[in-house]
Amino acid sequence: MGVQGLNTGDAVSPAETRRLAALAESLGYRSWWAVEHVVLPSPRTEQSPADPDNPMLDPLVSLSFVAAVTTKLELGTGIVILPQRNPVVLAKQVASLDVLSGGRFTLGVGAGYLAPEFAAVGVPLADRGRRTDEYIDAMRALWHSPEPAFDGKYVSFSGVDAHPRPSSAKIAVGGGSDAALRRALTRGNAWLGIGTPAETAANLRRLRRLSAITERPDSLGALEINIVATTALNASVVREYEDLGVDQLIVYPGGSGLPVDEVLAKTIELVQ
Repeated sequence: MGVQGLNTGDAVSPAETRRLAALAESLGYRSWWAVEHVVLPSPRTEQSPADPDNPMLDPLVSLSFVAAVTTKLELGTGIVILPQRNPVVLAKQVASLDVLSGGRFTLGVGAGYLAPEFAAVGVPLADRGRRTDEYIDAMRALWHSPEPAFDGKYVSFSGVDAHPRPSSAKIAVGGGSDAALRRALTRGNAWLGIGTPAETAANLRRLRRLSAITERPDSLGALEINIVATTALNASVVREYEDLGVDQLIVYPGGSGLPVDEVLAKTIELVQ
């Protein structure tokens, strides 16, 4: 069981982040995922996930803090909007966080969707999928190649190296489009989905159809299925997710209107 979104809203202070991270770890949560939007449309648009004045910490900075106050929690971005980042700089940040957390970090990535956000950072929205694919490949070259080099449309480098190397460099690909599912199959160690059991079942059927016509590199191993639940959980609903083959269920405790502590305690009881 994982928890997502506690780098936003009322949870962003150092004291509250420290307290909630300790609580999640003591309750037996497996993972802690931080979300990202660099900026949000103001005034809020229909597509926007939050009001523009809702506090949201940078996920990598937030996770570095959480890494320092925990020892067992796996850490992940859920997600970083990859085409808005410089992949060479991000590769260094990922390696640094992986080393300082003792190999507990997973880079969750997505292609993004908010046009005002892309415009604000100066990245075209139209080619975000191609950028995402290329940036993943470029980062893996920096992490794994003995002599890193890459020559793509959006990023190119040679005659350089970057250390330390991350111990795991796991990538979770988020999104429910066919393009995102293919990206998870060809480039991801995990797929990070979102939805009810019925929505998850439909997405997994599409994932299986795509896997039959998509070549997956052996080096990636089996694709882990992580799902952010969007429905109220009870023992029966948790079993539905488990029966679908979900490896890890992730909850967003800030969206229920109940105290976060109460949601965390009640939810973890369902899987113990």
